[in-house]
Amino acid sequence: MTRRHIRAALVLGLLALPGFLLWRSRLVAPPATFLVRDRHGRFLGEVGGEGGAFGYWPVGTLPPRVVAATLALEDRRFWRHPGVDPVALGRALVQNLRGGRRVSGASTVAMQVARMQHRGPRTYLRKTFEALTAFVMTCRYGREAVLAHYLRIVPYGNRIHGIAYAARRYLDKPVEDLSWAETAFLAAIPQAPARTNPFVPGGRARAVKRGRAILDHLFGHGVMGREEYDLACGQITSLLVPPAGERPRDAIHAVLRLEEVLRDPAARRALPRRPVVNATLDLALQEEVAWMTYKAIGAWESQGAGNAAVIVLDRRSSEVLAWVGSTDYFDPRHAGAIDYTRIPRSPGSALKPFVYALALERGEITPATVLDDLHRGAGGIVNADELFLGPLLPRVALANSRNVPAADLVARIGVDEVYSFLRDLGLHQGREPARRYGLGLAIGGLPVTLESLVRAYSALALDGRLANLVWYDGESPRATPRVLSEDTARQMALFLSDPMARLPSFVRMGSTEYPFPVAVKTGTSSRFRDAWTVAFSSRYLLGVWVGDPGFRSMNRLTGYRSAAELAQRILLHLHRDQTQGLDDVGFPPPRGFDAVRVCALTGERATDACDRVLVEWFRPGEEPVDECRAHVRLAVDVRTGRAATARTPHRLIEVRTFVDLPPRYAAWAAAAGLPRPPGPTATAPLGPASTGDGGASRLRILSPENGVHLLLDPETPADRATLALKAVVDPPVPQVVWYVDGRPFRVVDYPYGARWKLTPGDHVFQARLAQGSAASALVRVQID
Repeated sequence: MTRRHIRAALVLGLLALPGFLLWRSRLVAPPATFLVRDRHGRFLGEVGGEGGAFGYWPVGTLPPRVVAATLALEDRRFWRHPGVDPVALGRALVQNLRGGRRVSGASTVAMQVARMQHRGPRTYLRKTFEALTAFVMTCRYGREAVLAHYLRIVPYGNRIHGIAYAARRYLDKPVEDLSWAETAFLAAIPQAPARTNPFVPGGRARAVKRGRAILDHLFGHGVMGREEYDLACGQITSLLVPPAGERPRDAIHAVLRLEEVLRDPAARRALPRRPVVNATLDLALQEEVAWMTYKAIGAWESQGAGNAAVIVLDRRSSEVLAWVGSTDYFDPRHAGAIDYTRIPRSPGSALKPFVYALALERGEITPATVLDDLHRGAGGIVNADELFLGPLLPRVALANSRNVPAADLVARIGVDEVYSFLRDLGLHQGREPARRYGLGLAIGGLPVTLESLVRAYSALALDGRLANLVWYDGESPRATPRVLSEDTARQMALFLSDPMARLPSFVRMGSTEYPFPVAVKTGTSSRFRDAWTVAFSSRYLLGVWVGDPGFRSMNRLTGYRSAAELAQRILLHLHRDQTQGLDDVGFPPPRGFDAVRVCALTGERATDACDRVLVEWFRPGEEPVDECRAHVRLAVDVRTGRAATARTPHRLIEVRTFVDLPPRYAAWAAAAGLPRPPGPTATAPLGPASTGDGGASRLRILSPENGVHLLLDPETPADRATLALKAVVDPPVPQVVWYVDGRPFRVVDYPYGARWKLTPGDHVFQARLAQGSAASALVRVQID
């Protein structure tokens, strides 16, 4: 390289130097981190640190005691020099030359800021750049700003940066409230943070000794009076430093979820400059719920339960009180590090309340609408217990968690409409078309998270408004959208809190019944992979999930037999002041609605003959008008079981109750053993029989479905491989004839059921009157 090139390089370097120094002299600090405490002030964790460091809280107005104590040890001529202390530099140069090694560094506060912001090997060249940077920094920002920045970023040990944060972590108080003793104690730490660790006895003793030296200097220079000095010297030796505090292992998932919430820029703007975050979590409750969950899974592990998750909210404020993501974060055997409140799983029947709520909201049903649970629904949907309960009112159909009526409601409302409503509730993002799930929306076909499910249920618990989960005190309120009317939400709460409506599927005094009002819904996914319960009382809303991390089937652990039991234990603990059953006043009905006694079979006004009656609430003018006509009381001749006549002796007459339902319930009523009204003869039909070609009877085949394609199971014994034949005749007749492939198969009595042995091939079925020419439409079935 020629001299010309060298001179050019030097010139360019000199020209670039000012820009380089301006860049290095910027006051830059990581974002302030959060110190998180529970709602009662107990330590939960430190959140938001970069590279494992925490603090960096701005100091704001410089506290005089902190300034005096810091400069007494770090930079005594701070207010007189321009960022570089020539006296200290000269002294350090002499000492280092005499000692033949580095004895003194002569770093000022500004030079330390330059070094902390741009770390590197401590060489004389680097020291020169630190001095230049400190000079530019002081000229650019002023001494107060430089000192404030130093107090924000200087390390105080244990990954703590900044005196404001150190005051909170070591002494649990704001920096503005520090006494002289506490100030000197903290000011002593930055010179040797590792050796003056306040959390260990030796480090605390060294910090106290160095702090005494600071107090001596301040007293000697007249900063403190004798009385203040004597008090501070007495206090510094007896300072109490709280334990370091570890993130509670039972709350790790909760703190991680809160950390995610606090990353939101809006959350940072809403918090104060020195963010001590008071979370809504109740650590005592968190630990209790975690322990209950751990014990429950321990008891159910032999039945295939591998993990569980629980969320507990304050019902009115939607504050998160407990958040158990797994039974043990550190359990690798059951993937405990996964937060199962946030893993999409099949909810089983837990989405059914939203189908009923939407049907009520749209006017598709009322509390008195009769829903049929008679046979397999569209697409072969069947109830979990493979039984059918006949005509049901919405309250009973939902409380018994029947699949067939729920799927029929989805079909009635429209799959797209239901899917859109579930999106409005936050249960999915709409990434897949509704047809992918179809009627399966009613029975758990749409995977959801426990977090989204609990939030969706808040719409039922909060009179139709969808809540936003609240994680910390002072969280900016967000508008809560109304997704349901108050009337619909209150109807749903009444449906879900009625223990009598759950009969016969769920026994009384079981895991879904409480001595105080609780609305509860369980869910079980296909093959028992997931068990769910969501419940809300007057005070709390909680959700529970139980399942296997690997999606393996559990051994018949349902939502009722597992998740509901855990939910019940938690709610009984939360309502331990109400366990005597003296507060069972029920949820409030819709405003302005009137109570009406209705027959559970017909939805009409109940009479004295109705054996099962429900109290439903209706808007004035929309209540049922007609009295129940299905339950009738007739005088019967006890000798024959037929209707009594004028000739029947009085002593042989008995008044009995009979059930006369529409023809489509014939097979179910017969199977249920419901007594039908007697005719004039023992084999008389329920209505006028059709005769001849002009008869009034209409026939319809219920089973099999037209166009169905069946596959023979080679492992099923031949005598059990049969197809159910079911038909409806309106009005009923004594007998019908089943035809298969154009030939008579069997003459059957009311209610016209039969079974046909499966035979490969294409077959045609038809039901005809035994007397007369009326016949059903042809039903074609393919069997392979």
